[in-house]
Amino acid sequence: MARTPRTAPATTKAVGYIRVSTDKQVDHGISLDAQRTKLEAYAALYDLELVEVIVDAGVSAKTLHRPGLQQALGMLRRGEADALLVAKLDRLTRSVKDLGTLLDKYFADDFTLLSVADSIDTRTAAGRLVLNVLMSVAQWERETIRERTTEAMHHLKEQGRYAGGEA
Repeated sequence: MARTPRTAPATTKAVGYIRVSTDKQVDHGISLDAQRTKLEAYAALYDLELVEVIVDAGVSAKTLHRPGLQQALGMLRRGEADALLVAKLDRLTRSVKDLGTLLDKYFADDFTLLSVADSIDTRTAAGRLVLNVLMSVAQWERETIRERTTEAMHHLKEQGRYAGGEA
């Protein structure tokens, strides 16, 4: 029996995911609104049906166990969306290991990952290459920030100055 080629749906259904790390960004920033606006503009430009925009407010990207992210991934699994749309890759994760997990479980064959600022579309080989390069840079950036912070705190402590925590 001959297989019927699978045709792409007329419009890709995308679930948007936006995130900020700190409560200060939630209370005083415009980042969540800016991210939402970018997703909506991208969806309109590329004829995506943005079925929902899910928010993780004040949640770090150091783990994949975030309520909003798990809700968005659940929508993919249940067939409510074909793609995950983020404003920038670092809103999704800054870990190469976590990205690998997401790629293996979701974006290798079944679903599409789209990033507005990074011009990532995992439906193409070029999009997957750019994704991997950017994730390596994001992880390096996170590790560099951690090193600088550790060095600064150590320097303050050596000088007998307050370095955070309980006074």
